Amino acid sequence: MIKDKDSITGSFHFVYIVTLIVGTIIQFSDESEFTVDMSNMNLTHVPEDLPPKTKILDMSQNNISELHLSDMSYLSGLKILRISHNRIWWLDFSIFKFNQDLEYLDLSYNQLRNMSCHLIRSLKHLDLSFNDFHVLPICKEFGNLTQLQFLGLSATKLRQLDLLPIAHLHLSYILLDLQGYYAKESEKGSLQILDTKTLHLVFHPNQLFSVQANMLVNNLGCLQLTNIKLNNDNCQVLIQFLSELTRGPTLLNFTLQHVKTTWKCLVRIFKFLWPKPVQYLNIYNLTIVESINKEYIHYPKTALKALTIEHVKNEVFLFSQTALYTIFSEMNIMMLTISDTPFIHMLCPPPSNTFKFLNFTQNVFTDSVFQSCSHLVRLETLILRKNKLKDLYKVGLMTKHMTSLEILDVSVNSLEYDRYDGNCTWVGSIVVLNLSSNILTDSVFRCLPPKVKVLDLHDNRIRSIPKPIMKLEDLQELNVASNSLAHFPDCGTFNRLSVLIIDSNSISNPSANFLQSCHNIRSMSAGNNPFQCTCELREFVQSLGQVASKVVEGWPDSYKCDSPENYKGTLLKDFHVSPLSCNTTLLLVTIGVAVLVFTVTVTALCIYFDLPWYLRMVFQWTQTRRRARNTPLEELQRTIQFHAFISYSEHDSAWVKNELVPCLEKEELRICLHERNFIPGKSIVENIINCIEKSYKSIFVLSPNFVQSEWCHYELYFAHHNLFHEGSNNLILILLEPIPQNCIPSKYHKLRALMTQRTYLEWPKEKSKHGLFWANIRAAFNMKLTLIAENNNAEAS
Repeated sequence: MIKDKDSITGSFHFVYIVTLIVGTIIQFSDESEFTVDMSNMNLTHVPEDLPPKTKILDMSQNNISELHLSDMSYLSGLKILRISHNRIWWLDFSIFKFNQDLEYLDLSYNQLRNMSCHLIRSLKHLDLSFNDFHVLPICKEFGNLTQLQFLGLSATKLRQLDLLPIAHLHLSYILLDLQGYYAKESEKGSLQILDTKTLHLVFHPNQLFSVQANMLVNNLGCLQLTNIKLNNDNCQVLIQFLSELTRGPTLLNFTLQHVKTTWKCLVRIFKFLWPKPVQYLNIYNLTIVESINKEYIHYPKTALKALTIEHVKNEVFLFSQTALYTIFSEMNIMMLTISDTPFIHMLCPPPSNTFKFLNFTQNVFTDSVFQSCSHLVRLETLILRKNKLKDLYKVGLMTKHMTSLEILDVSVNSLEYDRYDGNCTWVGSIVVLNLSSNILTDSVFRCLPPKVKVLDLHDNRIRSIPKPIMKLEDLQELNVASNSLAHFPDCGTFNRLSVLIIDSNSISNPSANFLQSCHNIRSMSAGNNPFQCTCELREFVQSLGQVASKVVEGWPDSYKCDSPENYKGTLLKDFHVSPLSCNTTLLLVTIGVAVLVFTVTVTALCIYFDLPWYLRMVFQWTQTRRRARNTPLEELQRTIQFHAFISYSEHDSAWVKNELVPCLEKEELRICLHERNFIPGKSIVENIINCIEKSYKSIFVLSPNFVQSEWCHYELYFAHHNLFHEGSNNLILILLEPIPQNCIPSKYHKLRALMTQRTYLEWPKEKSKHGLFWANIRAAFNMKLTLIAENNNAEAS
């Protein structure tokens, strides 16, 4: 959230190499098959089976001692070759004569002492540093490397004209390894480096700095020295060495790496560099030894804009804190960075200070720092990240007089705020505030700068954002990720909010109204929350889908269901639930409509199949059977009074009375007919049931007339039910006249079924067949029955 002021820092060697490698390799990013990595494989020679189309070859970290023409001749497309950290002691550059596209060659950290000069003109990067050359390995052929941008060299001795062959080249970076440099006290080396933008000199890490050489460089913009070991005696040697290098007006950036020095010598280096044209001074990995005493220094007018000191180790345990901090607090520069040091405090600078940017990351500052300091009125950015701050109220009080302060970073401390009066003092100019990675709770919202625009509160202990809080009307960006929030904040409190980061909280059922109410949101990140995929989440997912994908950061990969178990891990975009299960009103309406349709359908079917008639018949049958169950079994066995009950249509009565009845009664069979055996006073239905129950057989005379008689159908219905009740075969069907199936009404499905399933006797028209017909009829009555006469006298038949 907080960005340092633009400054040129870091390792220029690394930056340049990365830029060059990336710029070259990016051309082959889609041709990974042309890259061969054989680093750290304990090779002693170049393998013979390399792909001929190899363009990038890495054989660093091996034990190769020699390179031959046959090793490289067939790799005609080779562009990048890394063979550093091997044991190569001799190199003939003519082995690369078939590699005319070679641009990057790294031979650093070998044992080279000699080499030939048949160089490839396509080279842009040539690193021969950290080898065993006695003098700089430059020959006249180097002058043909017109595309060369980076050159790494090693030498133990410097001669003024060693670099003359490349005087006309405009190099971007020269790395000069002087770890083995040695010169007698009476000898003074000299080297003229005509034109380079960046010069990086590396000295022996364990020897006191003793290089006495004059170096002249044109157009030098960046100077970097690595491995500087100083004491009070040889401090002047370094200053004398730098006097020529820092003379030019173009030197803007000066970096010292791995410096071990006394405090007195460090102050002398500051005095020397202060009037120089250097604008950015960087010191990395600084170790202070011997003693720290008060040093007097008057800072003159300077071109220096920024001083950066990182990774300080203080080997002096007893010293004056004032002597140490005064040197830094009185500097007349705009930007000061002192990070990763054991400093426990910093003095309030004098009123004349020009500080606009202060960065004290990873120190041991406490709440007392800059308290009651009224001189930092020009300060715009203050970074106190990774310190020992504990009280947010005191942090606010610290800023009281910093009237120009806009950016404050106090993240990764132990800040708390447990006051309930909300009476915090903040300078009103703060617009960016970083309070992340502390132990702040909900109460922090009662102690915030009123005009803050960018607020970072991620990785704290916030459970909710209280509604009755001070109005942050100017707040535009809010980061509350990695807390314990269960709900989105109310945009009514932050009506200008445009960026919200609320990842990794405890939000399970977010409200769909948030995006609708927060009209100014242009970026929101709410992934990695334990979303509960239920009906309540459905509207939220729909609202996310209606927003442009660039607004919802991390969508859809970071938005997953956490519960219920069957949806766990499912992306929210793939979570679908039926609208019926989420809308109670719609569900009730749907059920009501379904029930209504079912009822109407059943009613229509009942009417179509004459269900009311069947219900009436079932009721009558049930009543009769109930009465029958109350009659003892012996009495039921004595209730059969007739051999047969005949059911027929009145239109067929002539055949029944003239043919059927006389034939049966001639065989001494007692026949029940409705016109002579129905009991007056009883209902027709009850008489039908009684006659059927008192008859051994029921004979139905079927004809088209029978089909048209409703009473005949009643009789057939009850007789069929009696068949199943008694478990006997008491139905005899006589087909007097043919009945087409389509003539039988649909409601008489019982008759349809009987005619389909049961055997019936068909009355033949030919007289010659009548005998057989009557024989079949008589066969149905071939058993002796004891019939009960109507006067209750038993008769044998």
